[in-house]
Amino acid sequence: MAFRRLLKATVPDSALEAVAEEVATRYGESSAEYESLDADNWLSVPLVVNEQWFVKVIADQHTLLHGLLTTGRNLGAFSSGTEGFFERFSTPYEMAEHELESTSRMHELGINAPVPIEAFEHDGFGVLVLEYLPSFRTLDELPPEEAESFAPELFENLSRMHEAGLAHGDLREENVLVAPDEDGEEALYFIDATRVRAEAIEDATAYDLACALASLAPHIGATVAVEAASEFYSAEQLLAAREFLDFVKMRPDHDFDGALVKGEIEKLAA
Repeated sequence: MAFRRLLKATVPDSALEAVAEEVATRYGESSAEYESLDADNWLSVPLVVNEQWFVKVIADQHTLLHGLLTTGRNLGAFSSGTEGFFERFSTPYEMAEHELESTSRMHELGINAPVPIEAFEHDGFGVLVLEYLPSFRTLDELPPEEAESFAPELFENLSRMHEAGLAHGDLREENVLVAPDEDGEEALYFIDATRVRAEAIEDATAYDLACALASLAPHIGATVAVEAASEFYSAEQLLAAREFLDFVKMRPDHDFDGALVKGEIEKLAA
């Protein structure tokens, strides 16, 4: 996490205030109040505007950092025996527009995600506006028994994305939220999808699956995590995910026993 803090770009308060005012004006508000969130996010500056909208402000430096991280991820994909499948963004607006489109696709598939509202450019910044979820917990904040109860839902929704040709690309504990749905029942919400090449969906599926196992295994155990995944993914798909586990293990946002997860996959496949 310290490495991420070194990478985090800042945006002047005056620019954040201007973005907040633009958001409020677009949606008929006469004034704007905003709060910068102290989130572990190094690819945007997150705000809450008028306690109604969750806003990501993306600067040129965020786009540059995304490109550097994309290069590293593609090198990791090469080390797993496959061609790199992560894609860069050219501008901050392109980053915002992609996340809006990905979130919209999730909604079309019946997958919970913050309601996508708009992406626009303002003074050179990319701006993404989403529904504000005032109350949520991340996957790593759940007690083990609750995390286990949500495991089937996680893999079911992930498999729905993959069957539709959509990959997440950055699945980790902080990007899976538990929040009340439209009926007031707690459900999983997916956020912060990144860009992968459409023609590489099989490799991206294996990578997403490896990341999901890496996120769940420390909380519910490798055996339970692999069994939950096997309800929605074939043995062949799990074996493909196994090839990405060493790469996922190297990432600073995953801390799990890779050998144990590999062993459980191999047992199931046998």
